[in-house]
Formats: sequence, structure tokens, C-alpha cells
Amino acid sequence: MKKCIIIGGGPAGLTAGYELLKKSKDYEVIILEQSDVLGGISRTVKYNGHRMDIGGHRFFSKDKNVNKFWAELMPVQGAPSMDDKMLGREKPLAKGGPDPEKEDRVMLIRRRISRIYYLHKFFDYPITMKPQTFINMGLPRTVKAGFSYLKSTVSKKEETSLENFYINRFGKVLYSMFFEGYTEKLWGRHPSEISADWGAQRVKGLSILAVIKDMLSKLVPGKNKKVETSLIEEFQYPKYGPGQLWEAVGEEFEKMGGKILYNHKVTDIDISNGRVNCVKCGSEEFDGDIFLSSMPVKDLVAGMGDEVPAAPAEIAKGLPYRDFVTVGLLVNKLNLKNETGIKTLGNIVPDCWIYVQDVGVKLGRIQIFNNWSPYLVKDPQNTVWIGLEYFCDEGDSFWNMSEAECVDFAVKELKSMGVIDADAKVLDSHREKVQKAYPAYFDTYDRMDELVEYLDTFGNLYCIGRNGQHRYNNMDHSMATSFEAVSNILNGKETKENIWGVNTEAEYHEESKDENGK
Repeated sequence: MKKCIIIGGGPAGLTAGYELLKKSKDYEVIILEQSDVLGGISRTVKYNGHRMDIGGHRFFSKDKNVNKFWAELMPVQGAPSMDDKMLGREKPLAKGGPDPEKEDRVMLIRRRISRIYYLHKFFDYPITMKPQTFINMGLPRTVKAGFSYLKSTVSKKEETSLENFYINRFGKVLYSMFFEGYTEKLWGRHPSEISADWGAQRVKGLSILAVIKDMLSKLVPGKNKKVETSLIEEFQYPKYGPGQLWEAVGEEFEKMGGKILYNHKVTDIDISNGRVNCVKCGSEEFDGDIFLSSMPVKDLVAGMGDEVPAAPAEIAKGLPYRDFVTVGLLVNKLNLKNETGIKTLGNIVPDCWIYVQDVGVKLGRIQIFNNWSPYLVKDPQNTVWIGLEYFCDEGDSFWNMSEAECVDFAVKELKSMGVIDADAKVLDSHREKVQKAYPAYFDTYDRMDELVEYLDTFGNLYCIGRNGQHRYNNMDHSMATSFEAVSNILNGKETKENIWGVNTEAEYHEESKDENGK
């Protein structure tokens, strides 16, 4: 029996472990997780009867393998959720599916509403061509934006940066309004300093033309229409948040004989002759025949020590990350009117996310947990549980604030924006910090290909997941890297091109794929 060591109990590591044991009885599999919970950035934090989704995770994919995996672990609801039942909202229900009011392992069908809060007004996200968009912008801005977009269609910029990537698709005026400030908040760098690769992954295929095409397609009856990922209108979501799904995967993995060791942070990786021999967690040593790593590439290479040649060591050391803080606040109400016509409990705004474009505040996004799932909130009829998302760097002044200082800072920003009343009372609060949440696309990232070439010299090492590949993957992409890695392992392949190739092709978001890649 071969021994497989998986570093990290997030979506990539858990998917790999589950799939390997499900498809073969020839492997002993151990997952080493540095924290005391599963799910990585997709975990769900439990606090005083409430739950917080770290970063917000929509379960939507055009990869049939991913959808099949989710359905096996958590079937789609077959009866209305609490809020849908109370409000008389209709959702597509799965015949014979579980009732979320009676069962816990269930995927809810949720409506995707994400908007931009800018100029104290709401704009659709992604930007639409609806009349309200132009009313909110005002005539002068609309005219400027129109001419700016037309200019971008005839005079394309070389896509040497994220800034040029956005301008080519939206024009400079819309870029300045809806992308420039937010992107700089997210990364701490101006878009002119960031590789266009990030835009190519996150808004693949999205442009003004794509928005218009989507609007026109809705006027034409019929199914099987191609829809950009950024334009989907519904998504699945676990009853108790994404962490619930990954905890379920962990349970099933252990039932099949897998082992999960918590509070086991890998610090050293012993290598020789193009192989990984073992990994160390403090004084404990774990040898193996095969190693899958979802730990940050930066830390993986650093753990290999002096054996690493100067060039790959330099690239790995220089790879940047952006860290993340979520402040959960429980309030009686928001000072935002629901003018959408969409029914919600307490008539709150229906948004899952609100993107904050105002550069006068540090706040990047607001999550309204009530709208993700009513089961995330202890009393969703009378209180609103929100998550305020801040992007920062570990060790900077914001990261180092005490929890009380951080909460006070967040509350003041909400009041200054008019999101809550000046005399609003916060009923409860909680802060969560997340290290290396976002692999960033600058500094030594432009030499990532060299580092990949070096890592591929280790035949029994497979790099998977967001941090394992230093790629800003969605959850389904991270899972897909694990599917590819497990396929290679079972077929005795030590090549890695298919694993690194996930989420690099332009058609990934546009075409649905089955297990044969068709």
C-alpha cells in the first residue's frame, strides 16, 4: 500500500483525499491541517449562534465533476427554506431532495444579488445597461463613459497590466469609476502595477459586449444558453455555509479510512534526487510515497531549505499575498432601503455582497449573511448579521489593531457611508483574520513559470489549490486541480501540465465540461 501525504485541509486537499480513497483502496492517506478546523478560506466560523462565511462562496460551476461531487455530499433542497416559505418566493426544487427545515445536509438555491455602492447609490454588479444605471451616473458621466467605451473599441491598449485589461473592455471612464479604486483597495497596488492575468481569470469573457449579449439573450426563450460566470443569477449554498460542506467531506474521508491531523503545520520538506522524502511538523516526521501540497508555494519552497537553487528560491520568496480581515456585526437594521422589488425578511436589501467603491473608506465589501442563508443568523427576522471585509497586509497597522479598535473603526465607516444610522447600536461583533487569503499577481509573479518548472522536477509532488499554485482560483478550480492530480496518481503519471493548466484556458468559464473534458 502506498502512502500519500496531503498538506492542507481546504477544498483542494479534502477533495484530493476523498477522491483518492473513493477510487482506490491501494493508498493510505493522511491530511495535515495547520489549524483546528477544515475548509481553509472556505471555512465557516461559528460565533454566538451565528455563522460567518469567510470571503463569501457561491457554489456554481460549469465543471460536471465538481457539480457531481457537491451533489454526492450535499443534495439540493427539495422543499422551501425558511425565508422562501415565509415570503412566498419560488425556487427550483429538486424532486425528492431534502427539506432544509428538517435536514441539515442540504444545498439551498439562492438568488445572486451583488451590487456596487458608489456615490451613495446602488449599481448592478457587474455593471448593466439598465436605465437605472444611467440615472445613477447622471447625464454628463454617461456621455463621457459612452465615448470612452467607443474609443476603447477602436484603440486597444497592449494588455501589459490589469489597468489596460479593464480599459480595453469597459473604457477608461467606467474603469476609473468601478474598477480602479476597488482593485487598489484589494491588492494595495494600483492596477497599472498588476499583471493582466488576474483580470483574465476573474472576469474571463466579461465586457460591455458580454453584458449586452447577456441582456439580449434573456429576451429570447430557450435553454442551454452560455452565461459568463460573473453574470449568473442563481447559485447553490450549503445550509450552514461552505464550511459545512468541507466538514462533511472530512467526515466521509475519515469513514473511508483517511486520517486528518489537526494543528499540524508543515515546517520542513526533506528532498533529494528529484523526490520529496518526508515532511516535518515540528518534531513529528511524515514520510510518504506521494505528496500533494496546497500550502502556499512561498512556504513550500522555503521549507525545502538550502537544497533549492538560488533562482526558484528567489522567485518563491518574492511571491506576494494579500491578507484579509472580516468584521462581523449584528445590528437591528440597515439604513439602506430595499427598492428592488425583491422580497426579503425584514425588507432588508437583498444583496449577498455589496462592493464598496468609495475610496474614502478602507472597507472593501459588505456581506449580508441573512441573504446567503437564513440559517447563518440566530434571529434573521429581527436582526441583520453582516460581514465587513477589509484587505490588508499581515503586520500592518490595520492587521495589528485590537479587536475592539477594529470593530470601532468598522462601525464608524458604516456610519460615515450611511449604511447604518449615526445612533445605531451594534448588538454583537466578532473579528476573523485570514493569512495569505489572496495570492497576488505582481513582484516575482512574472517569473512563476520558472518556479513551476522547478517544482515539476519533483516527480512525487503535486501542487494543488489556490495557494498551492499561487493562483487566484475559485473553489471549483481548486477542486479541479485535485481531480487532475488524483487522475495522474492513479494512472502513474508524474507529469503536471494538466494540473497547472486548470483555469488558464479562456473557454473554461464558457463551456461545460464532463469527466472526459468534453
